[in-house]
Amino acid sequence: MQAGIVGLGRMGGNMAARWRDRGHEVVGYSRTSPDRDVDSLEELVGKLAAPRVVWLMLPAGDPTRQALRQLAGLLSPGDVVVEGGNSRFSDDTEHAAVLAEHGIGYVDCGVSGGIWGRENGYAVMCGGADEHVRRVWPLLESLAPEQDGICHAGPVGAGHYVKMVHNGIEYGMMQALAEGYELLEASEYVPDVPKVLASWRHGTVVRSWLLDLLVRALEQDSGLAGLSGRVDDSGEGRWTVEEAVRLAVSAPAMTAALFARFASRKPDAAQLRALAAMRQQFGGHAVHTAPAASGGNG
Repeated sequence: MQAGIVGLGRMGGNMAARWRDRGHEVVGYSRTSPDRDVDSLEELVGKLAAPRVVWLMLPAGDPTRQALRQLAGLLSPGDVVVEGGNSRFSDDTEHAAVLAEHGIGYVDCGVSGGIWGRENGYAVMCGGADEHVRRVWPLLESLAPEQDGICHAGPVGAGHYVKMVHNGIEYGMMQALAEGYELLEASEYVPDVPKVLASWRHGTVVRSWLLDLLVRALEQDSGLAGLSGRVDDSGEGRWTVEEAVRLAVSAPAMTAALFARFASRKPDAAQLRALAAMRQQFGGHAVHTAPAASGGNG
């Protein structure tokens, strides 16, 4: 199958390579990558035979929005655009409508697999009309490690919604592993924490790819001394919590994991200074207990 891909970063470049390894003809465009095959979107569209498939792997927001609007003026009725980045699911309706005005199909596709996807395969979660998903199915099959690695989750927006929740869960799992690691490190009972974590990779209920990555990091730096404690967050973690609030779904693990990331960026945050001040006052007996007879309810 022939396809164009816009965006040849760590994900896009490896996806293009995996497609080529499996016999697809890929035309790649990036403003900055030396591996690009063409130098403009116009040239990319001109290299593809109709009906065309163009896959976007760009940062969410304006870069994706601008590329979609430009492609709307370049592609033809019957072509399909796949948005494989991390756009907010609510943006997909707008994206699909812009393209539909020109008779162009739209598929939103969440892709998980990181930089290891070229070798191991990617989990693919897509949303869109059946006819548009069928058109791009050979590309999805070539990305996935096996048939079960593909999910047509529903209509436009469903793919990015599922990927958003996937990433929210990932936040909670990573936070739990990090807390367990810190607890083991603090204990006087466990002299070799990396060995313990490595043993968990086999047979235990917490074995996972994230645990594998933690063990690999400890093999490279046994005390993680080369890393700072700062952890950024993607939009998807925030959007997951926002959706939990909107739908009144209790999601304490994912929410706490997101807030822990916020705290990691502010080692001298106001709340920590306030806590230190209260501890100091307790030590100086400056905090007094209200009389038992006080009828107040606080």
